Amino acid sequence: MPSSRSRASSTPADATVAVPADATADVPVAAPDAAVTDGFVRVRGARENNLRDVDVDVPRDRIVAFTGVSGSGKSSLAFGTIFAEAQRRFLESVAPYARRLIAQGSTPRVASITGLPPAVALQQRRGAPSSRSTVGTLTTLSNSTRMLWSRAGSYPAGAERLESDSFSPNTVAGACPRCHGLGTAHEVTEASAVHDDSLSIREGAIAAWPGAWQGKNLRDVTAVLGHDIDRPWRELPKADRDWLLFTEEQPVVEVVPQRDRVAKPYKGRFWSARAFVLHTLADSQSETQRAKVLQFVESGPCSLCGGTGLTRAALAVTFAGRTIAELNGLPLSEVAEVLRPTASLAHATAATSRASSGEGTEVAVTIARDLLSRVEVLTGLGLGYLSLDRATPTLSPGEMQRLRIATQLRSGLFGVVYVLDEPSAGLHPADAESLVEVLEALRAGGNSVFVVEHDMEIVRRADWVVDVGPGAGTGGGEVLYSGPVDGLADVEASVTRRFLAPRRAAPVPSAPGRDDEEARETTEEARDTAEDAPASRSPRVPSAWLELRDVARHNLRALDVDVPLGVLAAVTGVSGSGKSSLVGGVLAERATEHPLVDRVVQVDQAPIGRTPRSNLATYTGLFDAVRASFAATDEARARGWGAGRFSFNVVGGRCEVCQGEGSVTVELLFLPGSWAPCPECHGARYTAETLEVTWHGATIADVLGMTVDEAEGFLGDVPAASRALSTLRQVGLGYLRLGQPAPELSGGEAQRIKLATELQRMRGGHTLYLLDEPTTGLHPADVELLVAQLQRLVDAGSTVVVVEHAMDVVAAADHVIDLGPGGGDAGGQVVATGTPREVAESGASRTAPYLARALGR
Repeated sequence: MPSSRSRASSTPADATVAVPADATADVPVAAPDAAVTDGFVRVRGARENNLRDVDVDVPRDRIVAFTGVSGSGKSSLAFGTIFAEAQRRFLESVAPYARRLIAQGSTPRVASITGLPPAVALQQRRGAPSSRSTVGTLTTLSNSTRMLWSRAGSYPAGAERLESDSFSPNTVAGACPRCHGLGTAHEVTEASAVHDDSLSIREGAIAAWPGAWQGKNLRDVTAVLGHDIDRPWRELPKADRDWLLFTEEQPVVEVVPQRDRVAKPYKGRFWSARAFVLHTLADSQSETQRAKVLQFVESGPCSLCGGTGLTRAALAVTFAGRTIAELNGLPLSEVAEVLRPTASLAHATAATSRASSGEGTEVAVTIARDLLSRVEVLTGLGLGYLSLDRATPTLSPGEMQRLRIATQLRSGLFGVVYVLDEPSAGLHPADAESLVEVLEALRAGGNSVFVVEHDMEIVRRADWVVDVGPGAGTGGGEVLYSGPVDGLADVEASVTRRFLAPRRAAPVPSAPGRDDEEARETTEEARDTAEDAPASRSPRVPSAWLELRDVARHNLRALDVDVPLGVLAAVTGVSGSGKSSLVGGVLAERATEHPLVDRVVQVDQAPIGRTPRSNLATYTGLFDAVRASFAATDEARARGWGAGRFSFNVVGGRCEVCQGEGSVTVELLFLPGSWAPCPECHGARYTAETLEVTWHGATIADVLGMTVDEAEGFLGDVPAASRALSTLRQVGLGYLRLGQPAPELSGGEAQRIKLATELQRMRGGHTLYLLDEPTTGLHPADVELLVAQLQRLVDAGSTVVVVEHAMDVVAAADHVIDLGPGGGDAGGQVVATGTPREVAESGASRTAPYLARALGR
């Protein structure tokens, strides 16, 4: 196999185009400007993931966009190589003892990197599902607001001054004693614990008690305590009912089994219904048990703290006439207005006001000014609709990304490389414009900004572009071009160039990672169909309408909207306008009530798995068919092996040294741990005995190592597997290995795997597909493939509703519902609705000018 090391060749004066080392002709290299050359990060011999021994020079103090189709290797270069090496070098300067306490990544596979400054990575990831993590805690604004209330708040007469921790629901000092700072209290009532008061205790009147033997034990203990367990619940004295449901007492009595002559007497402990339910919620490690007992509680705002999670002492302190809980509930745009009067005071004036009010002290002015400047950064990024108490798990990836960027912008660091993973993901085009201004501010502050990006508008505003490809997986991993953005138009091998400079004709490249002519023709046909679709057909006419009336959810207030059926519909609007609340919340719930909708399928942005045990084959279900095929061989039958023998998650067939993972962790004292191939199975995951069984000449490990393209031919006579593989190829995932671990998959790949899994399960009847930003993480070329598949779903008789910011997808839709006009309280209304061209002509829609551009108007 020829070497794939890249070497520099260029047409622009300060650009490099990487070509294979075995190219038939050399391209002249222009002498780069000396000042620019001195400011480069030089990567040599990068081999991380699918990178093919890459050499590339990337300028510092610039905005550099890394482009390429999904899975091409751009993230492996930007994050897996450049950032990982910067992090490794920083950690080398940390004391070995302290280094053990820091989460460390693996050492990147690269020969050398020179000219590399310290780096900060801002990756796409969702917050942990904890309601205690909020916008305030993520941005550290909560620390300053607590200090402001502690040092400058107005206290009731005679009240002692509180420390800042007393204003946090996440501390012992500040948390409400009833709800423990969560703001939500779970109360067990007679109505929630007893669902049928005509039953007796023996018949199960106390539904909140456990079932099976544990429930029988409680009933026997109750009888020994002198309560009538055969009398209807409603006829028991109220004092007895209250004691059985709510007492904190736990008496222990001797129980003599009445109907079992074998069982001996035993000591039984009594639990009231409330005690059992609250104990399960607090201490059970089983999510199933916790979910089961939640049906026996009434949840709502805590009556003691009013849902704030704070103590009454903290809620008695005010600043500018508001409690800290009231400020936390305001949109950031209004928080700025609350802080502005204090922040605008002169320090001299503040000093004279010290005696009369804490709000006019120098401390108050200093803290308020700092808070105001930080809040204004967030409002400048279009996040003014968020509140400080907004839980981070409810934020979109785009909102999370902008919050992190704003925090870094305020840090004032100089000479740092910021590596950002698709900062435009989840952003409306109007919001993306303010994002560019922030990136330019980071650059103006003396920093380098490296962005892995698919939004061509962001790429056009960059100073430099590094295009990786030409395809994905094994078909990618080469740097096709590194230079000024305009120069990419001359690189014929680039898939990106026709989207960056759409007026220039460019041939459709071969399918990513495929070598056979059939695979190339399949992808070219799909892309040709996708490109021609918007111009070659008129919008479909809805077959029916799903009418939503008086919708109230988050910022949606008394909203009336008609959702078309039998078409591809796009829901648009700026970030925070209410799109996900409408589609993922209200529409998903009410659609099941429509007589024409037989099934509702939601495809969200959750990853398909977080461990190496989850992979493409297991998620799609095709691995079950593969294991069954191996179990049906004569050799497996002769040994008495079933399908479980060929699972790497089951004891027996898997390698016990690595527990079926194929690799082991090497722990080093005072040094970061690393992964290495299993010394026993050498990465195969199975025992040698299991690998003795072959099917069509291949072992089960060989099949897991095949790409989707390779496996489709190999497993063609296995219908269940063949169907899954065909749909995976249709969404452009033919280059992925069947056993590729889930953590190695990009966001775009995970999205398409979920869609392909649903495609192979297509049934009769009318299905409503709800997709939340399905183009997240997708290159424009991959978006074309995705749109073609969505159109086929509609052609098959289904309805597809997408929440989307990509205007190419919106332009290809049959119907558009645009929400807004702003985010948060300024949104939640239907601004425009109709065909894409009708919405593009709306004067009130912020989406209209961008949609018009996509339509070529």
